Amino acid sequence: MTATDIHRTIDAVWRIESARLIAGLARMVRDVGLAEELAQDALVAALERWPESGIPDNPGAWLMTAAKHRAIDQLRRKKLIERKHEVLAHEPEFEATDERLELEHMLDDDIGDDLLRLIFTACHPVLSAEARAALTLRLLGGLTTDEIARAFLVPEPTVAQRIVRAKRTLTEKQIPFEVPRGEERDERLASVLEVIYLIFNEGYTATSGEDWIRPELCNEAMRLGRVLAGLAPQEPEVLGLLALMEIQASRLHARTKPDGEPILLPDQDRSRWDPLLIRRGLSALEHIDKLGGANGPYALQAAIAACHARARTAAATDWNRIAALYAVLANVLPSPVVELNRAVAVAMAAGPAAGLALVDALADEPQLRSYHLLPSVRGDLLSRLQRHDEARGEFERAAALARNARERHFLEQRAAACAEAARTP
Repeated sequence: MTATDIHRTIDAVWRIESARLIAGLARMVRDVGLAEELAQDALVAALERWPESGIPDNPGAWLMTAAKHRAIDQLRRKKLIERKHEVLAHEPEFEATDERLELEHMLDDDIGDDLLRLIFTACHPVLSAEARAALTLRLLGGLTTDEIARAFLVPEPTVAQRIVRAKRTLTEKQIPFEVPRGEERDERLASVLEVIYLIFNEGYTATSGEDWIRPELCNEAMRLGRVLAGLAPQEPEVLGLLALMEIQASRLHARTKPDGEPILLPDQDRSRWDPLLIRRGLSALEHIDKLGGANGPYALQAAIAACHARARTAAATDWNRIAALYAVLANVLPSPVVELNRAVAVAMAAGPAAGLALVDALADEPQLRSYHLLPSVRGDLLSRLQRHDEARGEFERAAALARNARERHFLEQRAAACAEAARTP
């Protein structure tokens, strides 16, 4: 195996094992930042030794062993076990090797629980949404600072600063490395799901940049969702988010033309939708029904996505059911964006005039003032009503608000088409 092959293997192992390593170490040292440093030390050791000794039969176990040894040494240096020494001082059979065995036992606890603790810690609400997303991708996704910066189209120093501040905040606020209980757990779970969905959405419809979609972010979010679902298989909203992401992601290959231009849902080639992801999403929805959690926000959104997935053609879409689901969602999760989506569904079910009335009622919503999809939806409905000149103005306004280059170009094309239609008798 060449040096290049070995380095590629190390990179792949790190992507798979880093979260597990950091989680185990964080439980031991009670400090996420220090845990990441110790895991990085193990990675450096692998980079130094494996090119000479070869890849171990179990590289993950090798890294964990190396990380454990560094953690134990770190604990000794910092004298974190002095109180334990005081308790054991009168035990003549206690030896230095017992200390190492005891500390190693601490690391051999349930790794699944450690990962769950790490997810809840990285997504703590004390951090900003941007910091939570960056820290989650770093600790749980194994992404480098540069990769996170490129994913969100922000300067690398900005991401680095967010991550450093996030780890410092967790330490200074003495955030416990644990899964909280009761109401606090529910609140923290909502934060965890919000961060994972934020990452997915940034990949599904990029807010800025040259590309409309970034599949690597969608894949990373789904991987995190699967980890969380494996650790909390009886949580309906965890399954709901995973179902939503998988059904949405099934369309990724059909959402753009070869040149990267967007393709709207009604115009997509549904034969290009991924049937495996659809089946997985629908199966998760069935499990949610059995758990009695079908009315959670993510479960409802997944049910809406499922309506599209089940329709063999755009014309076969059950828009009445989608509109009804959005009405339920609007009660569970009141939001102007939800109302805008409901307006689209009503327009498809009852005609553009009915949808336009709902959209116009949202005109003064502060949250939608700079939201480019409000004039975009209004432009589409006006166009369907043959009010082409008004539609052109809405599409131009939407294009001015859009930060994504592909989306902006698409909206400009729609504005030009409306201008042409307005000139045609």
